Amino acid sequence: MNRGRAFGRAVLALVWKDLLAELRSLEVISAMLVFALTVILVFNFALELTPRLRAELSSGVLWVSLAFSGTLGLNRSLGQEKDRGCLDGLLLAPVDRLAIFFGKALANWLFMLLSLVILLPVLSVLYDPRLLQAGVWGVALLGSLGYVVVGTLLASMAVQARTRDVLLPILLFPVLLPALVASVKASSGFLLGLPGNEISPWLMVLIVYDLIFLALALFVFDAILEE
Repeated sequence: MNRGRAFGRAVLALVWKDLLAELRSLEVISAMLVFALTVILVFNFALELTPRLRAELSSGVLWVSLAFSGTLGLNRSLGQEKDRGCLDGLLLAPVDRLAIFFGKALANWLFMLLSLVILLPVLSVLYDPRLLQAGVWGVALLGSLGYVVVGTLLASMAVQARTRDVLLPILLFPVLLPALVASVKASSGFLLGLPGNEISPWLMVLIVYDLIFLALALFVFDAILEE
């Protein structure tokens, strides 16, 4: 019981540290939002989509903007620790290494959810008002959770490389593809009003994806940090 409490306190301390650092600088959130909004506006104005096409493509635009902007947040999240010399301090701290993973993953998830809170209303105005329905929010929670679990794991591998800004997307997007496809399909299902039996398989894909990579992170994260 005491060990579990110590683990929980370590995770919350890491999340709180990242949140305070972000509140002082706003580097991660601002970079993610600017990039995501740029992608959304490019799709909206440059392609001159009809209202019907905007509604059909809205879920795809949402996940493309989140996927690309999220890599900026992941890179900066662990890259700042490395550049400031804080990563070695975290590794020397008397806490379970998995607490570092969960702390970073939870902080990255909160950053993505904050981006969603801003992006979804913008997309609902430009593309489809139905994006604000509860089903789309549920898919966004599952999809973004899988994204940060995989992204945090791979970012911890790439952080030691000089070309981490280029290496992380190369590692991340092929692994993330099943979750992105499932997220787009499930979101589109809710927007089109499809029956639950056509949406539930994609939701199950997201749930299984999240559980598999969460379990994988529990086994390999410590070894990744040692490397």
